[in-house]
Amino acid sequence: MPSFDIVSEIDMHEVTNAVDQAKRELGNRWDFKNVEADIELDSNSLTISAEQEFQLEQLLDMLRMAFAKRNIDTRALAEDGDSKAGKLVKQHLQLKQGIETDMAKKIVKMIKEAKLKVQASIQGDKVRVTGKKRDDLQSAIALLKESELDIPLQFNNFRD
Repeated sequence: MPSFDIVSEIDMHEVTNAVDQAKRELGNRWDFKNVEADIELDSNSLTISAEQEFQLEQLLDMLRMAFAKRNIDTRALAEDGDSKAGKLVKQHLQLKQGIETDMAKKIVKMIKEAKLKVQASIQGDKVRVTGKKRDDLQSAIALLKESELDIPLQFNNFRD
């Protein structure tokens, strides 16, 4: 029986490359000369810091552009909030991976409401979709690509 998995994953190697690219751009920009600004990558989070709020927004734009150049969906970045430490303003960003239970339930509900001839089941942080025909599975993929979900979705492990 054909099946595939719906997942939300990020290639961490590409994230590292995007952060390095944004740091290089930060060093080359004239409006950041003699300004204390930085982008730090931890295991599943990013911290950007600058002296002013508008510089923080510019850093975030540079980071989003670097993500876009590396084909990383920017919906994977979730803002955690701002903090002021001394003369720096910091913003913490989380990298979202995996599909949370409530989002998985929403995906399953969307598939069932579309009355496609497929079955969707939640398996941990992914959703498995099975059906008798490959065309039914492809219509389920098309349905999810058209939907406006706030997380990036990938479709893998397609089996006939």
